[in-house]
Amino acid sequence: MAADDRGDFTRRWEHEKTHLRKAFFRLDIAAFLICALVGLDTLGTVAAKGPQGLVWLLFLAVFFFLPYGLLAAELGSSFPFEGGPYVWTKLAFGRFAAGVNQVLYWLSNPVWLGGTLTIVAVTTWEKFFFALPGGWKYAGGAVFVWIGALAVLLAFRVGKWLPTIGAVARVVLIGAFLVSVVVYGAEHGVHLRGADLKPTYIGFVGLVPVLVFNYVGFELPSTAAEEMTDPHRDVPVAIARSGVLAVVLYGAPILGILLVLPHAAIGSLGGFVDACKAVFTVYGGHVAADGSVTLTGAGSVMGKIAALGLIIGVLTSGITWSMGGDRAQAVACADGAGPAFLGRFSARFGTPVRVNILSSVVSTVVMAAAFLLSKGDAQKYFSAVLGLAISTTFISYLLAFPSLYVLRRRLPDVERPYRAPAAGLVSALPTLFVVFTLVQLVWPGLGVGWFGTSGDPAGSLPEGFAHDRLGYVVSQLVPLALCVGLGVLFYVLGTPTRRARRSAVEPGPSPTGDAPAGR
Repeated sequence: MAADDRGDFTRRWEHEKTHLRKAFFRLDIAAFLICALVGLDTLGTVAAKGPQGLVWLLFLAVFFFLPYGLLAAELGSSFPFEGGPYVWTKLAFGRFAAGVNQVLYWLSNPVWLGGTLTIVAVTTWEKFFFALPGGWKYAGGAVFVWIGALAVLLAFRVGKWLPTIGAVARVVLIGAFLVSVVVYGAEHGVHLRGADLKPTYIGFVGLVPVLVFNYVGFELPSTAAEEMTDPHRDVPVAIARSGVLAVVLYGAPILGILLVLPHAAIGSLGGFVDACKAVFTVYGGHVAADGSVTLTGAGSVMGKIAALGLIIGVLTSGITWSMGGDRAQAVACADGAGPAFLGRFSARFGTPVRVNILSSVVSTVVMAAAFLLSKGDAQKYFSAVLGLAISTTFISYLLAFPSLYVLRRRLPDVERPYRAPAAGLVSALPTLFVVFTLVQLVWPGLGVGWFGTSGDPAGSLPEGFAHDRLGYVVSQLVPLALCVGLGVLFYVLGTPTRRARRSAVEPGPSPTGDAPAGR
């Protein structure tokens, strides 16, 4: 390689960074976190497991969510590099591990957006507006996916307002729902009894994957760390404030669902939507003896507004995670852990347009496959895609969470504006829950019936997969293997970038900061 070419290469990442703009303030970070943490798509999934879901939600808030927040606060404020968790993992475990890890982290979002979120959005639309038969369902799903795609392409100083809109939509929607729950409960009574809150192991294994999934996202704003105005101070403060609010915004609607709907009537796909329809009858409408709901007058108007709020909520969740995941993947590619073609930021928008478009294409494929394969059984593929989205995300956390402890030992002299207490424990607790979650995702119900516990392991299979454990396991392991394979392929495709860096300068500056480039 000619000397001029080598020099051009070493300046490439610095050139990409010139497209970034510091327009990410503390309030923006908090709104970003609310959108990332409060998942409206899984409220029904938790409520469908019964009242003990509230107990396990609080349990995990203390033993998973709290240490995870402390961990992300230290890493995000001490290593404020664009790419966030990719950089942390790379500094702790090397580029290859971080590169494969990052592909899993990135892919989980288009799978989630094209599968779970699209199914929820289309189902909500059909319940409150009109049916989408045949090809119209695909068209509706494609519109949902590509609205999100166009939003992610926006310059960050503009696009950052979408998570803010999503956070406001959540607060308004959940607030209106809870007020209506109080009125409905006063008129019709409630279904929740104190005895139903008793926790069980079978409830724990069924709920942990979904609850932990809804408690992740603290690291997401740090994928845009070099677009923050003051990450050293803002990251820990925003994590503390949004963490408390997220627990409230997640727990309160689950309590509301359990209060107004009998347990047998709560479905994991439409639980929150069905509860909204039921409580909005206080403004106009009625609940028939068979449980069907008819909204009229102001009740119908409230229902449609709530439906739009829910669709906006799940869309902004997908947009928020796309903004973060796509940025981290672009940084990984620029760093030689993926094809250099994808490691570019737009000069006009300051966003990784190529990765954004690729993500949207993957989401569209997942959406079409979900509708094609479901053949009317949306619940079955909702369960399968949700499980896959959780597992791909969580495999990436197996390295991201221990990074705190490893970097404390490997880079002890780095200035840490915030230091998490008991670094070993703070790293270990979230990691253990992630391992447990992955085991339960691959083999639901493992441990049920052991050591005197009650229940049937088959009862832990997700809705739509009753008596079909093999089908569920295959639906998880095959896509996971393909995702890992893609991560390895991306690393191979990044070989020219790594060779060029070694030729340009040894050991060479990292395109993700001043730390050594690693393997």
